Amino acid sequence: MLNGLLSGARKGAVALFGLATLISATLAQPAQAEEEKVSLATVAWIGYAPFYVAVEKDLFKKYGVKVELKDFADPALIPAALASGGIQGAMYTYDQVINLVANGNDYRVVMPIDYSNGADAIIASKSIKSLADLKGKQVAYPFATCDNLLVAYALKSAGLTEADVQGLDTTPENVPAALAGGAAAGATYEPSISKALKLDVGDGFKTIYTSATAPGLITDVLYFPADFIAKNPKTIDAIIKGYIDGLKFVKEHPDEAYAIVAKYFATTVDDVREQAKGVYNVPVPEMPGYFTPRDDAKSFFTSGKLIADILIQRGQIKAAPKIEDTYTTSFVDKLASAN
Repeated sequence: MLNGLLSGARKGAVALFGLATLISATLAQPAQAEEEKVSLATVAWIGYAPFYVAVEKDLFKKYGVKVELKDFADPALIPAALASGGIQGAMYTYDQVINLVANGNDYRVVMPIDYSNGADAIIASKSIKSLADLKGKQVAYPFATCDNLLVAYALKSAGLTEADVQGLDTTPENVPAALAGGAAAGATYEPSISKALKLDVGDGFKTIYTSATAPGLITDVLYFPADFIAKNPKTIDAIIKGYIDGLKFVKEHPDEAYAIVAKYFATTVDDVREQAKGVYNVPVPEMPGYFTPRDDAKSFFTSGKLIADILIQRGQIKAAPKIEDTYTTSFVDKLASAN
């Protein structure tokens, strides 16, 4: 009986010792750092492929962040979502940042992403022979996005202004529907361009002007509120590094990357591959040039002035902001120096 009790006590002591050892070992292990969650606004745009891939392949994880992409069918709603705190940052075209800063908001570009090299376009009925033929015709395009810039820039090249056409304000995704409904022309970006060109209505449709005419005019950027940047520099650095890994993956594994993007766009891999021909994702060595005064549109100093002039003419801003107030170079400079 006594031996049995001693045996039981011994077993209990061993169990307690084992439990104590386990607890001690657990406490001694460093706590697993929780990933910081960041929500970024996006739109369906082929230039953002590295972000879609980085999220799908969990490429942000090793940098300690978890990125969630929130798609906006109407990009004009992005600023309100930023102001409400529903998202922390956004990827969209530089003209949106110019507009926001000129109207008293403190937002800063941290990285150029890509520029449209044909993936934004003006589509018109085949009966329209040139841009000059749009005079007096109904043209559908979003008044508060980059394609407003494309329309104004294109019309200017033909000796026209927006006042010379019947502008129909709509979202980028609704331009094909507006064309089907009788508009003579419309401006939008991929994948809506491809949808519009496939419309079997009237004479059919064709492209009469694309962003390839002015490389850099429509540049996509990653931007954040200035106070978020000041409080979370490591988070932004991590997001940019994850994006760069995504860009590398797209280049090294295009078939798998395009399959991921096709899922986001609800289209085919061949369609995504075709869309990819219309954008140029800015490699790291070229990024600093966007923050440098130059004469070409691949400098924010040049494209920003063009954008501001058009926004002033439209009455969307009263005066051009200082270009230096629209960006911060610290993240790109650090990235470039490490490569």
